[in-house]
Amino acid sequence: MAPVQHQPRQHSLVFLFIIFLHIAISYSASSSSEAANALLKFKESLKDDSGALSTWTPSTPPCFGNKNNWVGIICSRAGNIWGLRLENMKLSGSIDVDSLASVSKLRSISFMHNSFSGPLPDVRKLRALKGLFLSYNNFDGSIPPDAFEGLRRLRKLHLSFNKFSGEIPISLASLEKLVELDLGNNQFQGAVPDFKAAQSLKLFNLANNQLQGPLPPALSKFDSSIFSGNKELCGPPLNACPPSTDQKVETSPPSQPRPPPKSDKPLPILAIAAGVAMAVILAILLVIMVIRNSRHEKRDESTNNRPSSTSNMPKKPMVEHGDEGSPRSTASVAAGGGGGAGGRNNKGESGGKLTFVREDREKFDLPDLLKASAEILGSGCFGSSYKATLNNGSAVVVKKFKQMNNVGREEFQEHMRRLGRLSHPNLLPLVAYYYRKEEKLFISDPVEKGSLAVLLHGQTRGAPTLDWPTRLKVIKGVAKGLSYLYKELACLVAPHGHLKSSNVLLDASFEPILSDYALIPIINQESVQEMMVAYKSPEYFNNGRVTKKTDVWSLGILIIEVLTGKFPASYLQQGTEVDMTIWVRSVINEGFDKSMGQTRNCEGEMQKLLDIGMACCESNVDKRLDIKEACDRIEEVREPEDDFYSMCASTEADARSSRGTSDDFTVTIN
Repeated sequence: MAPVQHQPRQHSLVFLFIIFLHIAISYSASSSSEAANALLKFKESLKDDSGALSTWTPSTPPCFGNKNNWVGIICSRAGNIWGLRLENMKLSGSIDVDSLASVSKLRSISFMHNSFSGPLPDVRKLRALKGLFLSYNNFDGSIPPDAFEGLRRLRKLHLSFNKFSGEIPISLASLEKLVELDLGNNQFQGAVPDFKAAQSLKLFNLANNQLQGPLPPALSKFDSSIFSGNKELCGPPLNACPPSTDQKVETSPPSQPRPPPKSDKPLPILAIAAGVAMAVILAILLVIMVIRNSRHEKRDESTNNRPSSTSNMPKKPMVEHGDEGSPRSTASVAAGGGGGAGGRNNKGESGGKLTFVREDREKFDLPDLLKASAEILGSGCFGSSYKATLNNGSAVVVKKFKQMNNVGREEFQEHMRRLGRLSHPNLLPLVAYYYRKEEKLFISDPVEKGSLAVLLHGQTRGAPTLDWPTRLKVIKGVAKGLSYLYKELACLVAPHGHLKSSNVLLDASFEPILSDYALIPIINQESVQEMMVAYKSPEYFNNGRVTKKTDVWSLGILIIEVLTGKFPASYLQQGTEVDMTIWVRSVINEGFDKSMGQTRNCEGEMQKLLDIGMACCESNVDKRLDIKEACDRIEEVREPEDDFYSMCASTEADARSSRGTSDDFTVTIN
């Protein structure tokens, strides 16, 4: 009888479970529908002239499981909308924060690299927000002091490369969970507040603003580069602050007035002192005049015996050079040696004129560089690079090239103008150049963090290493820069031609910036095989040619280097011919770089990226991915939860489905 008695209870439990499940599904569907309607309303407030959001339609749900049907939507496994990533879409208009506030599960928003303008949106309404990325837009004006009040979960805020002004909002300084804060390249003024999250900040950047006064002691642990471009900031890690005017005035107690001067003895003493001082000054002037006259007489005598200007006697260099391999903290900019850019060439042509290809830079000329203090950044296959600090306090990077003397002046200048028209956040812009037959100088802006190669392989013990989210960010930025080059320089066979980790620079936000691109047309052809990475590719190794997919091969090598932490030294050595497939096979079998830290939940996405890298390294050009396929697949690799979504792990099936087409490189890392 017991089973008979309990059967109704079991049926009732099943019935209740079905009802509960139905309610949950209905609630989830209703919630998803509300979020979709809110986003469609948000879309109406935007100007989308390029049709980037054409997939946002009422007939299609934003999420299908954890996959997105709408471009730029980040979905969780439960089918909720976790993030918006609307980057590089040429969007403008207003940002309807009220509509976004209706998307209850929204945790991260990125509108970077668009054309939004006006004041900062009222983000206080987005109480659950964890990440906000608005860099590379045209936002302007001051930010209200309470603009970030109540955003207690906010962990990452990127506002760089806008036109924000006024003081840094004090409500931002009170956020305790911040781990990334990038306010660089704006027009913020006033004092730097004392951030409560200073000890937990992993990325912090205030460079190139108009901030003033002493830095709070809690910020002294950061590198000085994150405060560069703020001339009136002081205190550790910057220069010591000068004593304030108030301190000087208050050296004597204000409550005790100074006694009035006595009228009997001080006046005669002052008169005697003044007379003595005048006598000393006159004596000094007399000595100076005598010395100067004697020098003029000697100079006149030496002029009569001086050889003519056509004499072949050697001249002392205008700028003396140190050894290129020995860095110096202060030196003169090495611009051309004895017959260098600062003097005259063998034909008597006068040097000293720089040609600027950008109008948004303050102009200077070669004599200004010759007077600048400089430090050697490094020496490569083309020559040395120097960071020069001009008299006005601004810094530039000067790079020397000697393997370009076969190209004519007009051809060279036309190529420089073409490079000057390029503009992309992931490309190092050419600012100016100097033309001389034997030597060329390229002038560019300094980049805060230096090269990816140094950060991957040259770190000192105890220094922070690049984690997985940062490495993925670097690869995605490199792919975007390459994609832009292939669009703008489609006439070139290999628009970059020299992609390697030492030519990937990182700014204060670890955004990658490509350098040494588009050099093949102006490099001496007898030097390209020895100098350029493109000429070490399998297609050149086997068939003596480069193709439109050669840069993709270099991208694949870079991806594998970033994931494994192994430096491909053999193929970067000058004059070395080596089959890089051997190197690829050897390093991927050793596994991912352990210095990335905890990556247990991200191995699926890391495997996806590795598979893309191996598909890019396919030695058979016909089987290799093209640049669009490579960039599209890289963009699909998902980032960790702190940026846009809750989980970065994917199933093994997802990882297998995203692997490359080449059977030769199908390797799984455990």
